[in-house]
Parts: sequence; C-alpha cells; structure tokens
Amino acid sequence: MKQNVFKKLEIGLGIIFIVILTGTFGYMILEDWTFLDSFYMTVITISTTGFKEVRPLSTAGMVLTVFLIITGVLSIAYTGGRGVQLLVESQILRRRRMAKKLELISQHYIVCGFGRMGSQIAEHLLENNLNFVVIENEPNNVAKLIELGYLFVDADATDDDALIKAGVKRAKGLVAVLSTDAENVFTALSARELNSKLFIVARAIDEGTEGKLKKAGADRVVKPYELGGNRMVQLLLRPGVTDFIEGVAKRRDVQISLEEIEVCKGSQLVGLSLAESPIRSELNIIIIAIDKSGGNFVYNQQSSAKIEAGDKLIAIGHGDNLNKLNTLCYVEQK
Repeated sequence: MKQNVFKKLEIGLGIIFIVILTGTFGYMILEDWTFLDSFYMTVITISTTGFKEVRPLSTAGMVLTVFLIITGVLSIAYTGGRGVQLLVESQILRRRRMAKKLELISQHYIVCGFGRMGSQIAEHLLENNLNFVVIENEPNNVAKLIELGYLFVDADATDDDALIKAGVKRAKGLVAVLSTDAENVFTALSARELNSKLFIVARAIDEGTEGKLKKAGADRVVKPYELGGNRMVQLLLRPGVTDFIEGVAKRRDVQISLEEIEVCKGSQLVGLSLAESPIRSELNIIIIAIDKSGGNFVYNQQSSAKIEAGDKLIAIGHGDNLNKLNTLCYVEQK
C-alpha cells in the first residue's frame, strides 16, 4: 500500500513538472516572452496567487492561462492529497510495527521517563545490547524517541495500561526516573502489583522518599546527588580504580566484562566447588563475590566453596566466556 502511494505521489509531482514546462514554453511561443517571464507567469498562475499578468495577454495566451489554472490546481490538489496520505499511512505503519514488537518482547527492561537520566539509561542499555522499552508522553521526548528508533509507549507511566502495553508482566526489570517522586512511587507500586518478580530501581529526588519507594515495591532506590557525590570522591581518591570499574561495567576500552549470573536449580554447576567447576580452569573467569541471598555478599571465596542453586555469581572475565558461564548456569544436569 505504501509503495502505491509513493508511486501516485511521483505521478503527481511529474504532472506538476509537465504543467510548468508546458506553461513556460507555451508563453515563450505564444507571447514571445523571455524564459524567466514565462516561468514566473506559469508559477503564479498554477499557484493561484492572484498577481497581475507580466504583460497583456493575447487570446491564445488567455486560453493557455485558463488551461494552466485548471490543470495546475488539480495536479497540486492531487499531489498534496497523496502527500498527506503517505504521511498518515507512515504513522499508522510505524505504530503497527511498534505494537507488534511490544507484543513479542520479553525478558526486557522498561525505562519510565526519557528525560536527561532516562535517555542516559536507554543509551547504556543499548550499548550493552539489551532489549528495552521506554514509556514517555512528553511530545518533545517522544519526537526524540522516534528519531532514535527506540521502542516506546506514548503514554503516562503511572497508568497500568501503559505498563501492560510495555510488557511489564514479561519484563526483567524496570527503572522509574519520572519528573517527580510521587510519579515514581505510583509507578513502582503499579509495576509491583502487575509483576511480583520484577526488579525495580527508582530515583528519589527528596531525602524522605526512599522509604516510600521501597514500601511501594522498589528493590533499589537511587539518590542522584548522593550517588554523584560518592563518585566524585572516588574519582578524587582513586581515579584509576574508578576508571577501570566504569570501563568494565560499560564495556568500553577493555576486553573483559563484569556480570551477575544466577545459578538456576538443576544447573550442572550445583553441588560443585569452585575448584571442581570449569569456571576458572576452562573459562578463565574470576568469581569476585557470591550473592547468597539478596545482597548478602560473600567475597574472596575459597576454592572449596560449593556452588548452590540461587547463588548469584559476581564474575569478571572475557565477554564470550561469561556467555558460556551463563549457559552453564541454566543448563540442567543430565
């Protein structure tokens, strides 16, 4: 359908071009005018601007002018109609394609809000090749999302329907960085009710909002000023360490990555010690810590430490090897 509209638009533009050529050369032949006078007369005639004739017209010139007015107006109306049709169909087609992608996406991340922080989060998710959906309804930000080609939902993130449309029931995580704390609290509450297993990170602008966000269902709360201050101190005291950690986390300028990998029940690694597993010997991966239960980290584990189902391995190594470890953590023992 879109190709047909393009073809009709091309035909309309072709007709306008032919009308202009006909009028220009017609005035040059019938009225003996210069090329510029003839072209000018043709343009003001087909556009019906109402300017006075360049010079008095002969009978043949009047007939040509009437012909140009009729054909010019019809061809411009036809071409304009096809242009509007193409614009409308492009918007409809884009929305249909996006709706189809939203229906299929799963194990993704949802970014609520596309302001300064939201755009940075989306950029980092893209750099890490992770699937994500943005929920935003501010027109200028929506225009940016269209320009960047991001998958998004044009709606209010505090609305349950918007979260459902963004696939919150199939999502892996959600970050709420809306303009006010109240919106972030409401979004966290709605998301938690829709998906009890969803990992939620929310921004707190005011000091007293952290507790409310956690009660609403946020797993982690980020306070930008506190986080920024801490980072500045680390850069001041340990710039090399900070640059290295950030480079690993963002996968920039380094060949290794830092990942959190959960060991699933039934994985062939369950019951093995770190020394018995292929993690170090074959994959050359270092386990720097193990999260045993929701943030209870055990650092610098002994090689005899046993791997248990539900453990979250904080691992550092080459990206390809980390992918292999991720597979091992999910593959069941035969």
